[in-house]
Formats: sequence, structure tokens, C-alpha cells
Amino acid sequence: MRHTHWALGTLCLVLSSQAVLAQGKPLPPPASDGQPVMELTIDKRDGKIACAPAELRLPADTNAELRVVNRADQPVTLTIDGQFENGLVQHVDGDQGHSASEKGYTIKLNGKATLKFRTMAAGERPYGCTGVNSQSEPFVGKYVLVPPAG
Repeated sequence: MRHTHWALGTLCLVLSSQAVLAQGKPLPPPASDGQPVMELTIDKRDGKIACAPAELRLPADTNAELRVVNRADQPVTLTIDGQFENGLVQHVDGDQGHSASEKGYTIKLNGKATLKFRTMAAGERPYGCTGVNSQSEPFVGKYVLVPPAG
């Protein structure tokens, strides 16, 4: 019995240590105190998935909130290269699921989701909206991160 308690205690210690390591280092303070909020709407136009706005523009290295509304006739996966990885996501809520690749979030049919995250360094990269039933025709927009106003 004594060995069982010791083994159980050791297992708990190992698992809690791994949980702490998985969280990684805390992020440095944001470059700006503001927390911009942007809304992204997913629709189907001319038989194809479309996201609006086509250009998501946010300040770099800043805490931001993206509110996503899916009005398309199917679940849609939102991807932004690098943004949803590496501990940058702070909170996710609503009708969504993290994609298996950890590179995006799938917004359920008629779903609404809120993603809170730290934006990356200034630069431009593509973002995508891909319907689960129309993966061969993803929508590709621009994700533009600009230096925060000083």
C-alpha cells in the first residue's frame, strides 16, 4: 500500500511538472495598452467561402480580440500562419474547436466565437477561411500587423 501512494504521488508530480512546462514562458508586456477588437464575418458568395474584411489590420505585439461570425452553410476553419501557435492565444470562447494541426480554429455552422490573442511582430501574411466541405477553394485574405501607435 505504501508503494502505491508513493507511485501515485510521483505520477502526480510528473504530470503537474509537464503541465507547467507545456504552458511555456509568459509573454512579455504588450507594445501598447489598448486591446483592439475586430469582427470577421464568414459567408458564402457565388458558391465560395468568403471572409470580410479581406484585410485584417491590427497593431503588432498587442493583445487583440477577434470576434468571428460564421454565416456560411458549413463549418469553416480560420487560419493565420503562426498566430494561433506558440502560446500567443490567451482565451477562446464560443462555437469553435481548435484544429488538429493547431494552426487554426474551426467555427461551427451558424457559430460565433471570440479569440483573444497577442499579435505577432509587424509584418504581412495571408489568412485563410476554408470550408470543411469545400477545402479545394479556400478564401485567402491579408493579415497586416502594423507598429502600434506610440
